[in-house]
Amino acid sequence: MAEILLFHHALGLTKGIYAFADELRREGHIVHTPDLFEGRVFTTIEEGMAYVEEAGFEKIIERGTDAAGEFPSEIVYAGFSLGVVAAQKLAQTREGARGALFFYSCVPTTAFGSPWPADLPVQIHGMDADPYFMDEGDVEAARELVASAHQAELFLYPGDQHYFADSSLPSYDAEATALLLRRVLDFLSKNM
Repeated sequence: MAEILLFHHALGLTKGIYAFADELRREGHIVHTPDLFEGRVFTTIEEGMAYVEEAGFEKIIERGTDAAGEFPSEIVYAGFSLGVVAAQKLAQTREGARGALFFYSCVPTTAFGSPWPADLPVQIHGMDADPYFMDEGDVEAARELVASAHQAELFLYPGDQHYFADSSLPSYDAEATALLLRRVLDFLSKNM
């Protein structure tokens, strides 16, 4: 059993984020889903990112690190897209992290002033034609992270959807999500 801190994407805490967390809970894991948007939910990435810009990108990340303070440091940090930034920062810089799961995004490890902890297991998942993941530097950051770590995997799924594992959105891909979920559960069983 793992304890997981799961950060949402730029649409906020959607029903699909809750559903994904519930899938992990059904397998016996403890999953926390802090709300970095203070109750706001958006219908487009543009609306969500406009809120992030208004609130302040650093403020949103700070909400994530503040939320982590409520939980033990021996935890798995996970994030969807925007939520990866807080998850990666915590996994990379907070002592005691047990693992990391990044969905649709990855940040260069240099962004947090220290290298990725070589023995910290991580999985990164994205679609091979997702313009956000493939064209904005995320896949390169993911490949660099994987090359620097002892227990790191990058999984690319066929398709061009960004939020493909959020069952509440039109971008949802049930087949890719089923495979992603199997890989995540395998990761958790091997590393916890």
